[in-house]
Amino acid sequence: MKVLIVLTSHDQLGTTGLKTGFWLEELAAPYYTFKDAGAQIVLASPNGGQPPLDPKSNEPAFQTDLTRRFEADAAANDQLDNTVRLDSVSQADFDTVFYPGGHGPLWDLAEDPRSIALIESFITANKPVALVCHAPGVLRHVRSADGKPLVAGKRVTGFTNTEEAGVGLTDVVPFLVEDELKAKGGIYSKGPDWGSYVVADGLLITGQNPASSTEAAEVLIKQLAQG
Repeated sequence: MKVLIVLTSHDQLGTTGLKTGFWLEELAAPYYTFKDAGAQIVLASPNGGQPPLDPKSNEPAFQTDLTRRFEADAAANDQLDNTVRLDSVSQADFDTVFYPGGHGPLWDLAEDPRSIALIESFITANKPVALVCHAPGVLRHVRSADGKPLVAGKRVTGFTNTEEAGVGLTDVVPFLVEDELKAKGGIYSKGPDWGSYVVADGLLITGQNPASSTEAAEVLIKQLAQG
């Protein structure tokens, strides 16, 4: 099993002057879910090299056993320091792709033609795609073979409007994930704020928030095993 994990390269939280990036739990949890299942993992980002970590995601309140395991894992950190450029990867080399969230992807990956084409190529090749938290927003311009939005008519989830309000960034983000998925025709549903909630519809697997990261990776592994 070869898994591509795509991280953001964007580090500015709108015009606030604050930093953002990827959310550590949303990388660490799937990373070890895949690794412990024997997968080969490649990390990629639009700019390559070290992607920006959302500094809040490494505060004590948001640390988990898996984030601490990642922090202490020299090999994992070496991979993170040296992500490959997104334009150098091909879906032909992987069985699946996983997108962690954090606010960063709303600015770069959501608008990145390479990311859009990459997701479309995985779907065309009948390979599953998983995205958690803010990362389902990366699907806003992704289209099916018929030219319609990929999420149209599909059951999806992602970071809720109330969760965004809870972190005080409703007016900072370029768009709200929940609203955008609905606007593109997605059949959006959600669980309780901050609890694990994962939806699978065909090749598309989406998770609501950081707590959904492990479950989303587990659902993805099961789907690969059945495929």
